Amino acid sequence: MRGPLYIIAAMGLFALLDANSKLLSGTYPVEQVVAIRYAALLLVLFAGRAVAPGLGGRLDTAHPFLHLTRATFMVGSGVGFFQALRTIPLAEGYLVYFTAPFMTLGLAALVLRERTGPAVWAWSLLGFSGVAIAMAPGLSAEGPWAAYLWAFFATVCYAAVLTINRLLKHETGAGALILWSSLPGLLALAPFAAMGWVRPGVVDLLALSVNGLLAGGATVCLAVAFRYDSAARLAPLEFSALVFAVGLDLLIWQVLPSGWTLGGAVIVVFALVMSQRAASRPQAKPSGNT
Repeated sequence: MRGPLYIIAAMGLFALLDANSKLLSGTYPVEQVVAIRYAALLLVLFAGRAVAPGLGGRLDTAHPFLHLTRATFMVGSGVGFFQALRTIPLAEGYLVYFTAPFMTLGLAALVLRERTGPAVWAWSLLGFSGVAIAMAPGLSAEGPWAAYLWAFFATVCYAAVLTINRLLKHETGAGALILWSSLPGLLALAPFAAMGWVRPGVVDLLALSVNGLLAGGATVCLAVAFRYDSAARLAPLEFSALVFAVGLDLLIWQVLPSGWTLGGAVIVVFALVMSQRAASRPQAKPSGNT
């Protein structure tokens, strides 16, 4: 049961991270929020290594370009979701996020040269139709088009991160992953954060710093979960994120998901489960693989 518990904990921490960011989005610019998130992560990393030398493993890497590329897409994902959640509820943003596995399939075919059967692509198209159904009420001239576009941009970036993670699967040290994702992001965003800096009070500074702890905790829980269990077993549990999102929408903003959102969610969840089943069939894999 360790794997399922860790994956559910990761989804809960990600939901708290996004809810906290949404609360801060009305006061602070995105560059400042994300930069402080990275700074807090780095502070925790080096404080931990000061107390326990070597904590997190080695910090060097044999693949600096891949790490820098990953860091760039992580910044894009963080900024995109922050901008999207300024306007739309968490549940709607998470529905768009659930298309990331479908996008990862496409990137795996293009970048990793993995073969994917037609059934997988058919289920993927159904999944995208579910997102379209959920967004239908807002797709008008005055609808939140920009928010949806930001959410899709963030999801594409997240799918790219997942793809690069597979290329870096042999570098499992948490220290290197945190350092090489947080430091480049902090250096890139720091000048923009300084230009639009809004001085936070003590409480807000604490809330901004907590984002880093939530992001780091979620990332560690996610990594540990996949050490204990297979992706086939754990992937469906990622949909628990939608439960957390709906709960936080209701608790903090008193927003209930619409019938369109719930209907689209059912379609997306069903399509993703079926696409993963199709992708895991032996005939969908290249011959000779073990």
